[in-house]
Amino acid sequence: MNITAGKYKGQKITAPDESITRPTLSKVRMSVFNTLQSMLDFDGASFLDMYAGSGIMGLEALSRGFFKVVSIEKNRKVYNVIKSNFKKFEKDNDINLILGDSLKVCQSLSENFDIIYIDPPYFSKVYENSLNAISKIASGIVILEHVVDVDFMDFEVIKQKKYGDKYITFLKKI
Repeated sequence: MNITAGKYKGQKITAPDESITRPTLSKVRMSVFNTLQSMLDFDGASFLDMYAGSGIMGLEALSRGFFKVVSIEKNRKVYNVIKSNFKKFEKDNDINLILGDSLKVCQSLSENFDIIYIDPPYFSKVYENSLNAISKIASGIVILEHVVDVDFMDFEVIKQKKYGDKYITFLKKI
């Protein structure tokens, strides 16, 4: 797996076991960040990857100029793979990897994020709980990757794209 654009374009990233994670496809990553680029300036912006999985979304954000990246991962084995990947980029960047349950961690965070990316395991039934957990720290755009219908609660859909059986939905807090 490679970073698709930005200052680290082409850098190879070790992917965790695919039976545990489901890395976002490169064409979807490119589309997400191209869409975001039309909505905000990445310079000085912060990015939270709520369910890090492979960690690639946080690294894409870093590569494209986000100032701060925070990623949360619950599975220790996956966390260790992401940590190893992040070490290559820690020296010059504000990048933070947290081991823990995203729902609990997000409720304890005090800082706001310009972008929050939510891509939990499909069919995990945590979409609404995830939106609830980030409601206090979502100051900008929330991106939800999902295959099931979701109650967006206190969030407004600003854009939605479909890729095969999945949706990428861009939300803003009402």
